Amino acid sequence: MEVNVYQVDSFTSEVFKGNPAGVCITDSALDETQMYAIAAEMAVSETAFFSMDSMQLRWFTPEVEVKLCGHGTLAVAHILKQLALYKTGDTIGFHTLSGLLTAELDTDEIHLTFPAPIIEFDAEINVELIERIGLHKSNIVDYGIFDTKQFIVISDEALLYQLAPDFSAMAKLKGRGVLVTAQKSQTNEIKGVDFVSRYFAPWVGVNEDPVTGSAHCALSVYWSKVLNKTKLKAYQASRRGGYVDVEQLDANTVKLSGKAVTVLQGQMRIA
Repeated sequence: MEVNVYQVDSFTSEVFKGNPAGVCITDSALDETQMYAIAAEMAVSETAFFSMDSMQLRWFTPEVEVKLCGHGTLAVAHILKQLALYKTGDTIGFHTLSGLLTAELDTDEIHLTFPAPIIEFDAEINVELIERIGLHKSNIVDYGIFDTKQFIVISDEALLYQLAPDFSAMAKLKGRGVLVTAQKSQTNEIKGVDFVSRYFAPWVGVNEDPVTGSAHCALSVYWSKVLNKTKLKAYQASRRGGYVDVEQLDANTVKLSGKAVTVLQGQMRIA
């Protein structure tokens, strides 16, 4: 048995930038064993599996299934448009573990409508964890938890770029993911950006995620309040780097917008 597979760089218009996602589109759903095996073989941060008959969308890292993946959703919508199954102006509805998600196909961009998470800022700072990331309590402006992940706001954008976490030491602690963010400084040469971030998740086999769509839902909630703006432009400062436009539609909904480019397509033999 062979299935069609694709690799798409999301939140970028350039190959080898943004966040690579695997995409597997089938007429009906594969079983979980097959999805885990394909995700491990693709060996990117997430591989998205979309079944046409049920409109079900699922995402797997090489090690676990995740409830929400922005760049994987963007990649699937991009491929569906590339295959002419949907066209500019269409809105695609995906059934996922996070509920119904939509992707609106614009001329150059794809607009994703995602749920806005709740960030709990009464959490106690995990000193052991932040030290293994390369931070000190004095660097932290705000600290919270969203969807079992750490949300850390630091005062110095330059420090964010310099972070070199000890991933093996991080993985020995209990955790799921760590999002570190800072406001863009006036000296930042990246034009039009409101805030920057990085995301680390060694617990699920992804030491540093290049561009994390789901994390930008939390970033939208936070920075829209701090900067008093509903529309913001973000840059995730990984080695590959990528841009995400975010819009806080209401208290419960975030719109993420970005581009994507297909890097690889072919067939994978699974049986």
